Amino acid sequence: MTTIDNASTSTDSPLDRIDHYQDRLNRPHARAEDFGPLTLFVRKGSGPPLHARPTRGRSGPAVTAADVARVQARQRELGIPESFGWVAQTTPALRAAVEEAGLRVEERPLLVLPEDAPVPVAAARTVPVGVSVRSLGPDDPCLASAVAVAELGFAELGTQVGEAGVKELAEAVRTHAAKATRIADHVRAGSMTVVAAVEGGLALSSGLFPGSVDGVTEVCAVATLPAARRRGLGLAVTAALVTEARAQGVPFVFLCATDESVARVYARLGFRPTATFLEAEG
Repeated sequence: MTTIDNASTSTDSPLDRIDHYQDRLNRPHARAEDFGPLTLFVRKGSGPPLHARPTRGRSGPAVTAADVARVQARQRELGIPESFGWVAQTTPALRAAVEEAGLRVEERPLLVLPEDAPVPVAAARTVPVGVSVRSLGPDDPCLASAVAVAELGFAELGTQVGEAGVKELAEAVRTHAAKATRIADHVRAGSMTVVAAVEGGLALSSGLFPGSVDGVTEVCAVATLPAARRRGLGLAVTAALVTEARAQGVPFVFLCATDESVARVYARLGFRPTATFLEAEG
């Protein structure tokens, strides 16, 4: 896993460590454009566009709608989505500014697993018979379905059993082949770890974490095939991701849940609600 080391230390507050992580993680892969109180990260090469975010460590007047509008104009010029992401408690004035600029704000619970919390291995031991939970290498034949299952899971949000099943998963594997190739490249480079719950040669649930920054990483994109929900698969994948992070020497793990019901699931692994992550889009 790619590790970025710089000035933040384990004695900083959890929110400061998360802010530091979010500021530094994409710098090796993006160009940072300075807009005063805001920074726009423009990805180099292929991959999804990145959020604009508050400029770390900047003091002075609070961010305004005019500041947001300057970034929006640049995003339109570049042909990328008008999107912003930040921790509400770290930059409280930004929400009013982005709403005044005409953006819609969505809230996501942010949870932290305490560094002294035990590795939540029990969840990985309760998966149904016939299901294996494992890390996937870049050439693993299950990687394509691991990528595709995330697309289906996030298209049908919630914790309830849904409609999309194995047939839809096979179609999604074909549709998202290019993304699977890109993810495989990240895994091969050591800049991403992917874990999946596999049954019958298909990933029915998956999740990942990117590189770490000073011992901090984020569990991302945990999703389960809607028809396979309520079997403990997402919980087992999350537990395995934490185990992988700790094994790689990364003690501080956080995540952002899609909503409060999902946050309660993560709380069963020891994650504690800590803050609110805000996403704003035009």
